[in-house]
Amino acid sequence: MRAVIVAGVRTPFARAGTVFKDLSAIDLGEMAVRELMDRSGVPGEAVDQLVFGTVVHDPHAPNIAREVGLATLPKSVPATTVSRACATANQAIADAANLIEVGHAEVVVAGGAESLSHIPILVSDRLSETLVQAAKAKSVGDRVKTIARVRPKDLLPKQPQIAEPTTGETMGESAERMAKENGIGRAEQDAWALRSHRKAAEGTEDGRLTAEIARVYVPPRFEQVVERDNGIRTDTSAEKLAGLKPVFDRRYGTVTAGNASPLTDGASAVLLMSEDRARSDGLPILGRIRSYAVAALDPGDQLLQGPVLAAPVALDRAGVTMADIGLMEMHEAFAAQVLSNLQWLDSDRIARERLGRSAKVGHPDVERINVMGGSIALGHPFGATGGRITMTLLNEMARRDVELGLLTVCAAGGLGFAMVLERI
Repeated sequence: MRAVIVAGVRTPFARAGTVFKDLSAIDLGEMAVRELMDRSGVPGEAVDQLVFGTVVHDPHAPNIAREVGLATLPKSVPATTVSRACATANQAIADAANLIEVGHAEVVVAGGAESLSHIPILVSDRLSETLVQAAKAKSVGDRVKTIARVRPKDLLPKQPQIAEPTTGETMGESAERMAKENGIGRAEQDAWALRSHRKAAEGTEDGRLTAEIARVYVPPRFEQVVERDNGIRTDTSAEKLAGLKPVFDRRYGTVTAGNASPLTDGASAVLLMSEDRARSDGLPILGRIRSYAVAALDPGDQLLQGPVLAAPVALDRAGVTMADIGLMEMHEAFAAQVLSNLQWLDSDRIARERLGRSAKVGHPDVERINVMGGSIALGHPFGATGGRITMTLLNEMARRDVELGLLTVCAAGGLGFAMVLERI
């Protein structure tokens, strides 16, 4: 059986600490899945599986998929949580397609959510050990003696960091290093960031982006209504971006808050079906997954170049070349990462030395890449971005009558994801 995508939706993407600051990833995921089912008209009873993901897991609800499913679908629908860093929703969609194509399901909901307003704060190891020992104490006196061992420094929380466990390098530091090693200048990065904001603003104003978004009435009073992404800077300019100070290398750096994606809250959901089921139910088919690929490189190398390794494999599996791709969506973690990815894709040397190929992979004309902006402007809720990219690409392919599209996502751990989508 062939798997097809019949519907998709997302919440607005909101900068962390703003309009969604009181909503959890589960809350946001429920909103996306509920709206998906309403828009598609498919009854919950028809769903065979839910595959959903997040990156920053809530320790009190580690299987976010089940929690989202219990609130939105019949309780008999199995749910599994996936996590592949920034490519989490992409992996959920790929897993859903796999379930259908091996005959284990006919209807699957896939997606992901993230609330970066709610980062779990860890306690020190000493405090953790002391509290466990105190809980095991046989008397109140022993419990008090145990807790008395705690010192003020033990009470200091462990500050979470978006850093590689193997190298200690943050993603921003890696992007900064990539910019230096690849000769990507500040002006180029700022120009890409400005392009992202301007195109996102255009896509919002003409309704292309907002058509993909579920209106959110913010609880508990439900008086505030959020209908669009709040990270798009319509007032920014090359001059304003140039005035921002580097974040990760304050003396010689080029990566700033303006040319990087912001921490964001949001969720996305996609409905997949077997092609036979979709046609028998009379549902519109947006497209199908022609192929996908996941690749990895040493995190101590150029961390965010994974898409360069994944893209040619996905193209090979689809039986096409980059010349056949009509539109491309690239996750924009940083402008430095996007420009580095494009540079490597367009390099014969990289093809020989890194990919074992005789000639460069290439990429579409830049005017056919991220035609409505990207994560720098729209935001990046880690677990949800893949759903946004997938639906934005499919919808724009329909508007432009494009047969094949390619999406790529860089991810922590030196991972890269690429998927070829086809309209049928």
